[in-house]
Amino acid sequence: MKMGSEWIDAGLLRHFEAEGTNAHRLCTIGGGWVERFGRDILISFKKTAARERLFQELYLWSATAGFRLGRIFTRFLPKKNEERETARLLSGNAEENLQTIATERHLKFGIDFGAGYAVGLFLDQRENRNYIRQAPPKRLLNCFAYTCSFAVAAASVGAKTVNVDLSKKSLARGRENFALNSLPTNDHSFIADDVLSVLPRLTRHGEKFDMIILDPPTFSRSPRGKAFQVENDFEELLLSALEVSERSARILLSTNCTSLRERALEVMARYCLKVSRRAGTFHRQPPLPDFPPGAGASTVWTTLR
Repeated sequence: MKMGSEWIDAGLLRHFEAEGTNAHRLCTIGGGWVERFGRDILISFKKTAARERLFQELYLWSATAGFRLGRIFTRFLPKKNEERETARLLSGNAEENLQTIATERHLKFGIDFGAGYAVGLFLDQRENRNYIRQAPPKRLLNCFAYTCSFAVAAASVGAKTVNVDLSKKSLARGRENFALNSLPTNDHSFIADDVLSVLPRLTRHGEKFDMIILDPPTFSRSPRGKAFQVENDFEELLLSALEVSERSARILLSTNCTSLRERALEVMARYCLKVSRRAGTFHRQPPLPDFPPGAGASTVWTTLR
């Protein structure tokens, strides 16, 4: 069996190793992809045929690249969020702990293959996390924080952070990520609540941030039953975030919603800036070498002025 050209080559693998990164994409095809977290591998697939192809090609690639495989997990990619399942072990020792640690430019992040559909780190946000470290904020507001990877990046360069997420478990994992990097949490807040409820409170308290992360899920529902639909509610989210932004703040707009690509995000942001009587410039981080064009989240940064 021939290996497809979609796999990263040994040169890119060495580049990741040299910069202290062992969490990245290995391959992307139409029916799925393969990601690395340390020695462990996660195959995400839409159909069984894609899973079988990726599994077989993985062994060919590892032999060619000189990569020693650890455990191999698989994850089905359903069309509906409610059908998402926890990753399953396909190859390796079933008695081993399902948790491991991955690194990204020497920062450590906890990975848990038994915690649900998402394992703890979104690899397509790598360059956005790097941007935070290159242009350090003083105060970062991390909305829909999940396991707080953006906050870890910010804290590593001296920023104070406020992390908001509906899930107490995710925020607890975020605290663990701080501990993995020997970062104290004294100057950091972890708020388990609905972002759209928290933002007005922060406004009333006069809170201001010079960097804000807006990377919402496509759909979510708060414990009080309020639904968030990214296509309908992103504008309201951004308008609320602008109320707590410093004059020259930088705001990340990001989504996995396929109907909101970068151009749509920028158009929406320009409208919100106009409504708020603000102005801003826009930029995007360099493309990821392990992701083909169009794969991963759509992201745009706006810098207010």
